[in-house]
Amino acid sequence: MNTRRQFFAIAAGGLAWAQSPNPDRPKQGMIVRSVRPEDLEMPPSGFDDYITPIEHFYVRTHVLVPQVNLRDWRLKVEGQVQTPLTLTMDEIRRMPATELVSVLECAGNGRSLYSPTVAGVQWVNGAVGNGRWRGVRLADILKRAGIQQNAVDIAFDGADTPIGSMEDFQRALPLAKAMDPNTLLAYEMNGESLPGKHGFPLRVVAPGWAGDHWMKWVTSVRVLDKEFDGWWVKNAYRHPGKPVVPGTALAQDAMTPLRSLRVKSVISSPVDGAQILVGKAVTIRGAAWSGDGGPVTGVEVSVDNGRSWKRAELGSEQSRFGWRLWRVTWTPATEQFYTVLARARDTSGDLQPLTQEWNPSGYLWNAAARAGVEVGREVRAPASPPSAASSNLEEPPRFRSACLACHEADLIQQQRLTRAQWDREINKMTGWGASVAPEERDSFLNFLAGKFGPRP
Repeated sequence: MNTRRQFFAIAAGGLAWAQSPNPDRPKQGMIVRSVRPEDLEMPPSGFDDYITPIEHFYVRTHVLVPQVNLRDWRLKVEGQVQTPLTLTMDEIRRMPATELVSVLECAGNGRSLYSPTVAGVQWVNGAVGNGRWRGVRLADILKRAGIQQNAVDIAFDGADTPIGSMEDFQRALPLAKAMDPNTLLAYEMNGESLPGKHGFPLRVVAPGWAGDHWMKWVTSVRVLDKEFDGWWVKNAYRHPGKPVVPGTALAQDAMTPLRSLRVKSVISSPVDGAQILVGKAVTIRGAAWSGDGGPVTGVEVSVDNGRSWKRAELGSEQSRFGWRLWRVTWTPATEQFYTVLARARDTSGDLQPLTQEWNPSGYLWNAAARAGVEVGREVRAPASPPSAASSNLEEPPRFRSACLACHEADLIQQQRLTRAQWDREINKMTGWGASVAPEERDSFLNFLAGKFGPRP
């Protein structure tokens, strides 16, 4: 469905509306996790909407947002196909369109909640959104090209370019997921052309799977006769698949690529640390979703540390891959501190666990949602947060040129890692191309471990 602005642009200039993305509207009230590349987290209030407004939708980028003009843009479909294709957006839009609602969640959503801490963007709960996506089925494009019987993986590349020494960001889908009728190459989000930050002009929509598979700014679809072994598949977005001892360091080849999301709920209100009046009814609310396990069938809430559970009321709006809003009314009877818990269940019977299995990259957090609240006879002014401990360690020479080529200092400053973890991070960064001389390594490590170590 076109917006009023798009309608008049079409009437005035044919396809002029599609030549460039709508200007990215300001992201209102977002939590800034990284400035460059831009990583923005949705605040808890975002879970009150069934469809997440674009201005509140989280942003995860590994690169700078490319400037794409459709006069020059083409989608190439090649590899193990009978007829390689080069398609314009006009040709893609003339194909049968499909629209669906689906959660898009970063694999690292909830990373900051892991203990021991792990490296990466320190998302809490808001690296997720529920969008309405419209586009063409990927399967229809592959069939049009005549996909061959020896096809195994479908690899994607985009118009983005790496920052500094980073590798080109490329991902792939196995054939079965690519041919799923719900997997799209989308050109609209929430009823309008994709904004630049969300993948204009074309992005992968892989419902139920983690966001690393939802490639943005797509320019190339390549059909392979073997599993894709690109750098970002071998070195990132991998999971042990089984419990490991917390703090264990695992080689990437000892883990497998992430795929499906897990059943999950989030409490949007009351927020953690809220004060509530005794004897006054309050509404506990939030959102819940799942991955391949099917849609959410129920949410339960506990205020007595899981000894008893009350079934929440689910919102009427629902879809196979979208989230369900939920709510339950609670009247606290006594003055005390409560931990509010919420857990979701899906059609496969999967239930959120009360505790989280640890993994070295902080992926797929789905422990029961928690919010600590203080119940009393009055609401007091919030206490000032304790000031962060300062360190007098001086930044080593060349630290910024060596360590900040691909991101700003804010990404480092949010980490709280042990010396061993920082040692592994330096190894990882040099493997990505960061220039750190052997004689500089110890000074970098001493600075990082001393300045950004675990909090007491």
